[in-house]
Order: sequence, then structure tokens, then C-alpha cells
Amino acid sequence: MREKLMIIIKYILFASILISLKTYSYTIGERPSNFKLIGHDGKHHTLQQYLGKIIVLEWYNHSCPFVRKHYDSGNMQKLQKKFTEVGVIWLSIVSSAKGKQGYFSSSFKAYQMKLQEGSQAAAVLIDENGKVGKAFGAKRTPEMFILDKLGKIVYMGAIDNIATVNKSDIKRARNYVAESLDKLLKGEKVALARTRPYGCGVKY
Repeated sequence: MREKLMIIIKYILFASILISLKTYSYTIGERPSNFKLIGHDGKHHTLQQYLGKIIVLEWYNHSCPFVRKHYDSGNMQKLQKKFTEVGVIWLSIVSSAKGKQGYFSSSFKAYQMKLQEGSQAAAVLIDENGKVGKAFGAKRTPEMFILDKLGKIVYMGAIDNIATVNKSDIKRARNYVAESLDKLLKGEKVALARTRPYGCGVKY
């Protein structure tokens, strides 16, 4: 009887996981629901307000060594600057919960970190309850999502193809984000829509 009960419990748990994955994760070609998050500037930012523009969502944790690889080298800031200068909206999202690594206690703290990083993102957004991160199924920092002008996801996954913390690997890496944005800006289809993200786990 005990064994049968354990099997039933395991089945229920497994089914719950499958349902939650289906309910809370978007896929390529899907248009995510609108969200509203407070930014480093103390203002609320929504997806809806940027509709009609290409949008990059970057999951960010300033203490993660994989994130540090791209910021300490200046790689992330260069990408941000290159594409925001031609009209791409770049939003860095912090889904770290209170008491967890990477958490921001206020917009002012996010503002200070943005200045310190030299970030060229349009905004650093605070997703304290993790609702937006979970909706997108974001699991790593950095993890990248690109939305086209219609608001549909056209890329999701890693920033590049070398999953290390070594800054020296950046030059020889294939940068999926830059590649995808270049395609979109030319009016072409993104060649590789999904890759496996790497980095620290999002601290929900």
C-alpha cells in the first residue's frame, strides 16, 4: 500500500511540473504577455510601451561570475551600445529574490549598479517576486530573449557558444545575440532561434 501511495505521489508531482512548464514558459514565435516592472530610474516599464521596436531581455545578476565575464570585459556594454544606438530596446532584468545573490533592495541600488557597470541598457528592471522570470522560463544569468517588432520571441538562450567564465574566450565565441540582432535589423529571419543558456541559476 505504501509503495502504491509513493508512486501516486510521484506521478502527481511529475504531472505538476509538466503543467507548470507548459503554463509559465513561452516559446519561439509566441508573443509574451505584457509585464510592468519598476526600473533603475524609479519608473515603471512595460513590454507594451516598446511594441514596434526590437527588444532584448537580458537576465542579470551582478554577482554571478558568468555575468561578470561579460561585464568586466566590456563585452555586454559594447553589445548594448551597438544595438541601442540603432533603436533596439535593451532591458536587463533582475529576478533575484530578497536575501538572494544579486538582489536589489531599491531602484536606487539598481541605478548605482547600472552606473558602476557602465551599462548601456535602457533600463535595469527589478522582478523581485520572480513572476516575469518564471513566465519566460528564465533559468540562468545571463540568459537572453529577443523579441521582434511584433512582440514575438525570435531568439532565446545563451549569449554565445562558449560556456565558461574566462574573458579570453569571448573573442573566439559565436555571439548568438549579435548574430540574431544583425539578422533582424536587415529584415531577415533569425537563423538559430534557440540555444541552451549557461550561467548561474536565477535566484528565485
